Amino acid sequence: MSSVAREVLDWVKTFAIVILIVLIVRTFFFANYMVHGESMMPTIQSGERLIINKIGYEFSEPTRFDLVVFHATEDSDYIKRVIGLPGDELRVEDDILYINGEAYDEEYLDDWRAGFEGETYTPDFTLEELTGQIEVPENHIFVLGDNRRNSLDSRQLGFIPFEDVVGKANVRYWPVSEFSFVR
Repeated sequence: MSSVAREVLDWVKTFAIVILIVLIVRTFFFANYMVHGESMMPTIQSGERLIINKIGYEFSEPTRFDLVVFHATEDSDYIKRVIGLPGDELRVEDDILYINGEAYDEEYLDDWRAGFEGETYTPDFTLEELTGQIEVPENHIFVLGDNRRNSLDSRQLGFIPFEDVVGKANVRYWPVSEFSFVR
């Protein structure tokens, strides 16, 4: 075999290995997700692209206020914020979120709420009114969009099973000017 043929074969092997590594990482560890719609505004805008950590929840469960991508339908994945964990009792009263009777300040909503001063941003509800259950069941989460007035979330979809969670949003990479870790 000539030296040129050997070099070409080495390059082909290198590209094959790189493609294999990329496929493994993309399949098992991370995923690309493009946001469609305004349900997570102002935190995340429609059209932004995120990197989703798929492996983190293999070793742990979602935590409160994580931004998660989940299978909402056979054809659609949604991104929402985890509000309720298994065993939690939830309610919203006078625009205040109560989890297990304790009021939570949802700082990530402050800027967006300011545009609705004097109006209810999150309509009152109790978990029991929405789902017929007092607590979030085992192996499920309750999610809400940050744009509470325009979000298809657990208020309509119900509880999200852990097995439907694709992963946690970690990095916003597009548009480049908005590159950041998602909090």
